[in-house]
Amino acid sequence: MARWLALSGIIILLDQLSKWWIERSFELYESLSLTPFFNLTLVYNEGAAFSFLSTAGGWQRWFFVVLGVVITTVLLTWMHRSRADERLLRFALALVVGGAIGNIIDRLLYGHVIDFLDFYINDWHWPAFNVADSAIFVGVVLLMLDSLRDSRRN
Repeated sequence: MARWLALSGIIILLDQLSKWWIERSFELYESLSLTPFFNLTLVYNEGAAFSFLSTAGGWQRWFFVVLGVVITTVLLTWMHRSRADERLLRFALALVVGGAIGNIIDRLLYGHVIDFLDFYINDWHWPAFNVADSAIFVGVVLLMLDSLRDSRRN
Protein backbone atom coordinates (compact mmCIF):
# COMPACT_ATOMS: atom_id res chain seq x y z
CA MET A 1 0.00 0.00 0.00
CA ALA A 2 2.98 2.32 0.54
CA ARG A 3 3.58 2.74 -3.19
CA TRP A 4 -0.03 3.84 -3.73
CA LEU A 5 0.16 6.34 -0.88
CA ALA A 6 3.42 7.60 -2.38
CA LEU A 7 1.59 8.13 -5.69
CA SER A 8 -1.09 10.13 -3.85
CA GLY A 9 1.71 12.15 -2.24
CA ILE A 10 3.28 12.86 -5.64
CA ILE A 11 -0.08 14.08 -6.95
CA ILE A 12 -0.48 16.36 -3.92
CA LEU A 13 3.06 17.70 -4.36
CA LEU A 14 2.64 18.35 -8.12
CA ASP A 15 -0.73 19.97 -7.51
CA GLN A 16 0.48 22.27 -4.75
CA LEU A 17 3.72 23.19 -6.54
CA SER A 18 1.84 24.06 -9.74
CA LYS A 19 -0.63 26.20 -7.77
CA TRP A 20 2.21 27.89 -5.90
CA TRP A 21 3.91 28.72 -9.22
CA ILE A 22 0.76 30.04 -10.90
CA GLU A 23 -0.11 32.18 -7.87
CA ARG A 24 3.33 33.79 -7.90
CA SER A 25 3.45 34.22 -11.68
CA PHE A 26 -0.05 35.51 -12.48
CA GLU A 27 -2.53 38.05 -11.22
CA LEU A 28 -6.11 36.89 -10.71
CA TYR A 29 -7.74 36.40 -14.16
CA GLU A 30 -4.44 37.01 -15.95
CA SER A 31 -4.11 34.73 -18.94
CA LEU A 32 -1.22 33.47 -21.07
CA SER A 33 -2.11 31.87 -24.40
CA LEU A 34 0.04 28.81 -25.08
CA THR A 35 -1.80 27.27 -28.04
CA PRO A 36 -4.88 28.13 -30.12
CA PHE A 37 -6.94 26.08 -27.64
CA PHE A 38 -5.13 26.34 -24.29
CA ASN A 39 -4.32 29.15 -21.85
CA LEU A 40 -2.87 29.36 -18.40
CA THR A 41 -5.37 31.54 -16.51
CA LEU A 42 -5.44 32.08 -12.76
CA VAL A 43 -8.96 31.77 -11.33
CA TYR A 44 -10.41 30.86 -7.95
CA ASN A 45 -13.27 28.42 -7.50
CA GLU A 46 -15.21 28.61 -4.24
CA GLY A 47 -17.54 25.83 -5.37
CA ALA A 48 -17.08 22.35 -6.74
CA ALA A 49 -16.91 21.06 -10.32
CA PHE A 50 -18.10 23.61 -12.87
CA SER A 51 -18.26 26.18 -10.00
CA PHE A 52 -21.24 24.35 -8.47
CA LEU A 53 -22.34 26.32 -5.35
CA SER A 54 -19.60 28.91 -5.89
CA THR A 55 -21.96 31.74 -4.92
CA ALA A 56 -23.55 30.01 -1.94
CA GLY A 57 -22.27 32.50 0.62
CA GLY A 58 -19.32 30.71 2.24
CA TRP A 59 -20.82 27.65 3.94
CA GLN A 60 -19.84 25.54 0.92
CA ARG A 61 -16.15 25.83 1.86
CA TRP A 62 -16.62 23.70 4.96
CA PHE A 63 -19.18 21.46 3.29
CA PHE A 64 -16.66 20.57 0.56
CA VAL A 65 -13.85 20.14 3.11
CA VAL A 66 -15.94 17.69 5.17
CA LEU A 67 -17.18 15.93 2.04
CA GLY A 68 -13.60 15.63 0.76
CA VAL A 69 -12.35 14.22 4.06
CA VAL A 70 -15.19 11.68 4.20
CA ILE A 71 -14.65 10.59 0.59
CA THR A 72 -10.88 10.37 1.09
CA THR A 73 -11.37 8.23 4.20
CA VAL A 74 -13.72 5.89 2.34
CA LEU A 75 -11.31 5.60 -0.60
CA LEU A 76 -8.31 4.95 1.66
CA THR A 77 -10.29 2.23 3.45
CA TRP A 78 -11.26 0.72 0.08
CA MET A 79 -7.62 0.83 -1.03
CA HIS A 80 -6.46 -0.81 2.20
CA ARG A 81 -9.04 -3.59 1.90
CA SER A 82 -8.39 -4.24 -1.79
CA ARG A 83 -6.24 -7.16 -2.86
CA ALA A 84 -2.61 -6.57 -3.77
CA ASP A 85 -3.26 -7.85 -7.31
CA GLU A 86 -5.92 -5.16 -7.93
CA ARG A 87 -3.31 -2.75 -9.25
CA LEU A 88 -5.59 -0.74 -11.56
CA LEU A 89 -8.07 -0.23 -8.73
CA ARG A 90 -5.37 0.88 -6.33
CA PHE A 91 -3.78 3.17 -8.94
CA ALA A 92 -7.15 4.80 -9.62
CA LEU A 93 -7.92 5.24 -5.93
CA ALA A 94 -4.47 6.74 -5.32
CA LEU A 95 -5.09 9.32 -8.06
CA VAL A 96 -8.48 10.31 -6.65
CA VAL A 97 -7.14 10.48 -3.08
CA GLY A 98 -4.19 12.66 -4.13
CA GLY A 99 -6.47 14.99 -6.09
CA ALA A 100 -9.03 15.23 -3.32
CA ILE A 101 -6.40 16.08 -0.72
CA GLY A 102 -4.84 18.67 -3.05
CA ASN A 103 -8.15 20.50 -3.32
CA ILE A 104 -8.90 20.09 0.41
CA ILE A 105 -5.60 21.83 1.16
CA ASP A 106 -6.66 24.78 -1.01
CA ARG A 107 -10.03 25.09 0.70
CA LEU A 108 -8.45 24.97 4.15
CA LEU A 109 -5.67 27.45 3.35
CA TYR A 110 -7.42 29.88 1.01
CA GLY A 111 -11.16 29.24 1.15
CA HIS A 112 -11.19 28.40 -2.56
CA VAL A 113 -9.52 26.09 -5.06
CA ILE A 114 -6.85 27.52 -7.35
CA ASP A 115 -7.53 26.66 -11.00
CA PHE A 116 -5.44 27.58 -14.02
CA LEU A 117 -5.74 25.10 -16.90
CA ASP A 118 -8.04 26.76 -19.45
CA PHE A 119 -9.01 24.81 -22.59
CA TYR A 120 -11.29 26.41 -25.16
CA ILE A 121 -12.70 26.31 -28.68
CA ASN A 122 -13.30 29.73 -30.25
CA ASP A 123 -15.04 31.70 -27.47
CA TRP A 124 -16.29 28.66 -25.53
CA HIS A 125 -14.09 27.88 -22.52
CA TRP A 126 -14.23 24.66 -20.53
CA PRO A 127 -14.25 25.53 -16.81
CA ALA A 128 -10.67 26.00 -15.65
CA PHE A 129 -9.20 23.18 -13.59
CA ASN A 130 -5.93 22.08 -11.97
CA VAL A 131 -3.63 19.08 -11.46
CA ALA A 132 -5.78 17.74 -8.60
CA ASP A 133 -8.92 17.88 -10.75
CA SER A 134 -7.07 16.09 -13.55
CA ALA A 135 -5.97 13.31 -11.19
CA ILE A 136 -9.53 12.93 -9.88
CA PHE A 137 -10.94 12.75 -13.42
CA VAL A 138 -8.39 10.18 -14.62
CA GLY A 139 -8.85 8.16 -11.41
CA VAL A 140 -12.64 8.07 -11.78
CA VAL A 141 -12.37 7.00 -15.43
CA LEU A 142 -9.97 4.21 -14.40
CA LEU A 143 -12.36 3.16 -11.61
CA MET A 144 -15.15 2.86 -14.17
CA LEU A 145 -12.92 0.85 -16.51
CA ASP A 146 -11.88 -1.41 -13.65
CA SER A 147 -15.54 -1.92 -12.71
CA LEU A 148 -16.45 -2.79 -16.31
CA ARG A 149 -13.55 -5.21 -16.49
CA ASP A 150 -14.66 -6.89 -13.27
CA SER A 151 -18.29 -7.13 -14.38
CA ARG A 152 -17.20 -8.87 -17.60
CA ARG A 153 -15.26 -11.43 -15.58
CA ASN A 154 -18.32 -12.30 -13.49
